[in-house]
Amino acid sequence: MERETRAGLPVEVRAEGDGKIVVEGYAAVFDQPTDIGGVFTEVVARGAFRSALDRNDDVEFLINHGGLPLARSTAGNLTMKEDDHGLHIRAELDPSDPDVQRIVPKMRGKMLDQMSFAFQATGQRWDTPADGPDVRTITDVVLYDVSIVNRGAYPTTQIALRDRDNARRQAEEERQDAERKAHDQAGYLKRKADSEQRFRKL
Repeated sequence: MERETRAGLPVEVRAEGDGKIVVEGYAAVFDQPTDIGGVFTEVVARGAFRSALDRNDDVEFLINHGGLPLARSTAGNLTMKEDDHGLHIRAELDPSDPDVQRIVPKMRGKMLDQMSFAFQATGQRWDTPADGPDVRTITDVVLYDVSIVNRGAYPTTQIALRDRDNARRQAEEERQDAERKAHDQAGYLKRKADSEQRFRKL
């Protein structure tokens, strides 16, 4: 499946009393219009992650969306929830893991300092305002991973642009279909009226 990635907010990294390293923050924020490469605006709607959480999607905690997982939802050391603000994540990292030992100083040093999530949009809506760029509202996703990243930029994705073009084609097909049905209905009503008029003359 094709994936897209989007950035969230800066994360908090801390050590807890049991020695675990905890990374906590928001991988996504709801209802916040974000410019995507100057091509379109994107909004993540409230509830966009509800299906993924209800399904218990197998989500990994990665660095820059690659490498071996440092935590995983199915392992119980990555937990996620939706709240009023967005998708909140908490990852408990093993301090004895060499990969964790390697990246924690970079997180604390703000070289890896933002959250990002990888997803496939399974529900979305495209709107075309009269005075601005197209707006994509993401309403449902399959969630693949959440990552600590060194760049929180939102890339323009060809996947999203294909989705936009498909939505435009579908809307145009629906418009043309509605026009055909309206035309057919108007023709039927006219033929019916003509027939009734002829019947009255008999």
